[in-house]
Amino acid sequence: MASAASSRDVARQTQSLRETLQHHEYLYYVLDQPNISDAEYDGLMQQLQALEQQHPELVTPDSPTQRVGGQPREGFVKAHHTAQMMSLDNAFGEQALRDFDRRVREKANLDVVDYVGELKLDGISMAVHFTDGRMIRALTRGDGLTGEEITENARTIRSLPLVITKKGIPAQFEVRGEVVMNRKSFERMNAQRLKDELPTFANPRNAAAGSLRMLDPKVTASRRLDFFAYSLLAGGEAYLDYHWDALEMLAGLGFKVNPHRERLAGIDAAIRYGNEWLEKRHSLPYEIDGLVLKVNSFEQQRRLGATSKAPRWAIAYKLTAQQAETVVEGIDVQVGRTGAITPRALLRPVQVGGVTVSRATLHNADEIERLGLQIGDRVLIERSGDVIPKVLRVIEEGKDRQPFPMPVDCPVCGTKLVREEGEAILRCINANCPARLKESVLHFASRRAMNIDGLGDVLVEQLVDGGLVKSVADLYRLDADRLESLERMGKKSSEKLVKNIDSSRKAALPRVIFGLGIRFVGERTAQILADHFASIDAIEKASAEELEEAEEVGPRIAVAIQEFFAEPRNQALLDELLQAGLQFSQEKKTVSKGAGKLEGRTFVLTGTLPNWTRDEAAERIEAAGGKVTGSVSKKTDYVVAGENAGSKLDKARELGITVLGEAELIELLEG
Repeated sequence: MASAASSRDVARQTQSLRETLQHHEYLYYVLDQPNISDAEYDGLMQQLQALEQQHPELVTPDSPTQRVGGQPREGFVKAHHTAQMMSLDNAFGEQALRDFDRRVREKANLDVVDYVGELKLDGISMAVHFTDGRMIRALTRGDGLTGEEITENARTIRSLPLVITKKGIPAQFEVRGEVVMNRKSFERMNAQRLKDELPTFANPRNAAAGSLRMLDPKVTASRRLDFFAYSLLAGGEAYLDYHWDALEMLAGLGFKVNPHRERLAGIDAAIRYGNEWLEKRHSLPYEIDGLVLKVNSFEQQRRLGATSKAPRWAIAYKLTAQQAETVVEGIDVQVGRTGAITPRALLRPVQVGGVTVSRATLHNADEIERLGLQIGDRVLIERSGDVIPKVLRVIEEGKDRQPFPMPVDCPVCGTKLVREEGEAILRCINANCPARLKESVLHFASRRAMNIDGLGDVLVEQLVDGGLVKSVADLYRLDADRLESLERMGKKSSEKLVKNIDSSRKAALPRVIFGLGIRFVGERTAQILADHFASIDAIEKASAEELEEAEEVGPRIAVAIQEFFAEPRNQALLDELLQAGLQFSQEKKTVSKGAGKLEGRTFVLTGTLPNWTRDEAAERIEAAGGKVTGSVSKKTDYVVAGENAGSKLDKARELGITVLGEAELIELLEG
């Protein structure tokens, strides 16, 4: 009995120390109001570390001792966001801001809009997930739909609470915000890197991005990063009715929320707020690249909607673009990660807004023609904030001006470039082009494609730069001995990766098709092609008309597929992948109209389901012939609602649409 009582006393003492340290971390890192000395804090930390070393069973993931970082990992795993993390459109100058306000008022049918103004911190967006009050996962923004899991690195950010003890919050919620490095931390880190004869970071944003994506969390922990929360979600949707209330709630829960936010009645107040902080931005301890203006009401936000990339209810207000004149001394082209060919003007260096500019984008051949631009011309260039400088117009034609012919072949790999009908961009379609190889390998290895766990950005960079991987097929030639020679790759991790690569040979045909990275062929189209043709050989031999017979495959997709298979280098890649043992065929499925149990029915998923993820539920619905969409309308047949379902559930009830839980969905699927 005495031993049990003693164990309980140790557990209570450990928990008490944790809570005391968490309180002082909140005072120091969030409020910037410490009330004990560093020595006192260190003393408390040493007591907790000693107790946890003696009683390792008492260590918890949210303990302050765990913020120092764990073991280095092999790579980053990608995961889908609960809802898209969108970028913002920019407004340069007051008139652009007034135009935004006019569009909002007209679409929302309002005379005056209630806005919230916030500083646009120049950092890296991050989404943090909590379950039962504990931080369980953190993701980078990535492409907005899919991010990289950086949970261990996020734990090292001391202004990010790892546990929320207050009541009145959902069992599962998500906080989005910006990770920044303040100016003092940035200067201190660069000074140390100079001493260590290491290259310095260009700016705090790059430093924050690099620190957040270190494979060794201990390195991240050594660089003081801050997390400022700006969004609260539950089930992928806004939790409260107003953005201002969400910010206040986040602050009340212990998150660091930027104190310079303001509620603004109408556009005049917004412009006053914006100009005031753009003027005072240099007095802040961190970098900002503008201000953000958001419609306060979430209901109005939903009515305003979004484009494919940016919301219509928010905008970034930035300094007016700055311009300068210079001479175009040459033109070259870049090959982007997706094979897009972008011409660049090589400029006589000129100062624009305190920054030396020597290159400017020319977008495409049509833009060069529109400008009437040739090498040797004097031009007007513009730089808007951190946006890549662009050429606005030719001011004076050069005496010995020379036209620039766009290349016919890829300047990197020599593949003949293609230009889709109706598009302005030339593309290299060689999947193994060195300029796009790293991205091709990452896509091929991604969870939704071949699912090769452990093959992250840093490792892929080493493999490609070291010449070990010159095509995705080379992945299947790697062995543990070669991998072990790479940085941070021990014997155990090398053997594990080889095993994961070997397992990917069994990946189903739809995954192989998606992994090839054919333009316009996403997961759903890959599944449709696999079901319709049953083999890569049949897809390759199909005419455009035969390709278009597959559901949802239109002329543009058909042309992209044919171009991919017509490229000899892609043919060689396919031969190598086939020899490597990948699944190039499957049993042909007979799909007839009306054969699926859910054929012709449209579903919308919202909230968190008890046992299935939304992706899993969507796969089952689509396998039964149903269709899954993202928004509720009169055409919706069913809304499947889980815990913390938001506005989609409200709209379903308003329209009288049948609402199902997971159990009812299973019953429907089973007929």
